[in-house]
Amino acid sequence: MTLKKIIRSRKFKYITFILLFLVASALGLSWYVAGKIKPLVQQQLAAIVKKATNGLYDIQFDQVRVNAFMGNASLTKVRLVPDTLAYQKLIAAQKAPNNLYFIHLEKLSIKNFHPFKIYFNKRLDIDLLLFDQPHITMVNRSFPFNENSPPTPEKSPYDYIKSIFRALHIKTIDFKNASFKYVNKNDSIAESDTVSNLTITLKDWLIDSTSAADKNRFYLLKDAYVYLNNYTYATPDSMYYIKASQFEFSAAAKRLNIKEFALTPRYAEQDFAKVSGYARDRYSLQLNNIDLYGINLASYIKKGEILADEMQVANGFLSVFNDNSYPKLIRDKTGRFPHQLLQKIKIPIMLKKILLHKLDISYAEFDAKSKQKGRISFNNTSGMISNVTNQMKYKKVDPMIEANLVSYLMEQGKLSVNFKFNTMAPQADFSYKGQLQEMDGRQLNYITKPLAMVQIKSCMIRKLAFDIKANEDIATGRLKFVYNDLSLGLMKQHEGGQRLKRLGLLSLLANAIIIYSDNPADDGRFALATINYKRKPTGSFFNFIWKTLFQGVKYSVGFTPEKIAEIKSYVSKFENMKDEREKRRARRELRKSERLKNR
Repeated sequence: MTLKKIIRSRKFKYITFILLFLVASALGLSWYVAGKIKPLVQQQLAAIVKKATNGLYDIQFDQVRVNAFMGNASLTKVRLVPDTLAYQKLIAAQKAPNNLYFIHLEKLSIKNFHPFKIYFNKRLDIDLLLFDQPHITMVNRSFPFNENSPPTPEKSPYDYIKSIFRALHIKTIDFKNASFKYVNKNDSIAESDTVSNLTITLKDWLIDSTSAADKNRFYLLKDAYVYLNNYTYATPDSMYYIKASQFEFSAAAKRLNIKEFALTPRYAEQDFAKVSGYARDRYSLQLNNIDLYGINLASYIKKGEILADEMQVANGFLSVFNDNSYPKLIRDKTGRFPHQLLQKIKIPIMLKKILLHKLDISYAEFDAKSKQKGRISFNNTSGMISNVTNQMKYKKVDPMIEANLVSYLMEQGKLSVNFKFNTMAPQADFSYKGQLQEMDGRQLNYITKPLAMVQIKSCMIRKLAFDIKANEDIATGRLKFVYNDLSLGLMKQHEGGQRLKRLGLLSLLANAIIIYSDNPADDGRFALATINYKRKPTGSFFNFIWKTLFQGVKYSVGFTPEKIAEIKSYVSKFENMKDEREKRRARRELRKSERLKNR
């Protein structure tokens, strides 16, 4: 049968008529359902939002577009804004939430909302709710009456929708390219921070007769996922950039991962102090694979608290450089120890433990006197820091922050250190003890020659053990330094050059009179150093530790105040003898010249 005959046949006409009738019926039914849905959205959505938030929020939008046949809809120019008068009433009634939200977006798209389920089953099922480029502002103000409130509403959300729907279910809620602004109003001066290009995905949001009591859900969700590819923040002093890449958070897993976090100076080492106008530490920090586990999302949403069971940091470095050829900024650094600075952070923090893996830490300084750069490094630093907090409720239970670290000094000597910081002590009490084992002391020339102008010609360090108790004013304790074959060379800047030269006489005197070449000595005598070091107000925490240990090392090798006074006496005698020789030589030359004149 030809195509023309098939088209002209009565059977084909019947089939065509039936198909057109079905399509027209579907379109008509779709148009009818859409007509029912449109006023439902326009009239009921604002009422639901108002009722569900105790009158706190109004939702506003310009247009509603519904395509019931495709199961799609959209709202344009959407705004969710709080009612300030209602907010004040909720505060008076002690029912106000800690957070206020302001949301603005050009378009809200609803994909596959299954209109026939709405009309026949009174069930709203949505596959995707898409917020395109929303601007979200969260204003946090913590109220005492919310301190112990659970992360579930007092009244079931189902009570607000049951007169309209049996259930409201959204498989995925996406915030694409979101801009998020956090405003902290817990102090007299509000502080804010903004993050752009956020992707937020909320999974399996459900309101029905049982969802509010489901312990596997939080805020009616099964999961919340946040992703930020690149974040850059310029510090207020214009000296650094703070950068983070591939920031990922999963609420269900209670896990946050940051692939890379960096504090990057804007200026090179030789320019940093020049731009600052004075000598200051230049920090360069990069941390890779930062993971936080056991994050309490409810505490962050309610009070902005960062609570986590564990933080892991693997593979990174911290380098510090100072150019002291520039004038120093004289500033009292009292109150700026690590545990004191932690207490000044306005964000509430509680990290039960921090695990560090293979971090390289170095300090370098350009010395104006030697015109050289000295460096000391602590390589492959690993360990654990526990009870890191600035919250009083946790400090009352346990005020001590403890750090147990293992590192390799100049990639050689194994250094083990235990720090304990008392966060409740008025004078910032802390202690540290540890030991360094088996190291060729000549490796320390990288720092002793440029910065102390002392060359270690030979020294085998067997063990250096220390036990120090300190506060922000004074450090006391003991240091045991076991070594063999110590020989030093005292240096000075070569005239008109960039190199150092050895002071022969002073070096000879130091080795012969002051230092002990071995500790313990051949006769078994052991020099145990008792430390009592008073911190200068301008000294930093790390400077305080270094000077305290250096005092113990000096005393252990023989550089006691008494021995230094003794060598100064010898030097003074030699200088006097030198002066006498010069005077005698001058007198001889004078007599010689007079004899020549008389002839």
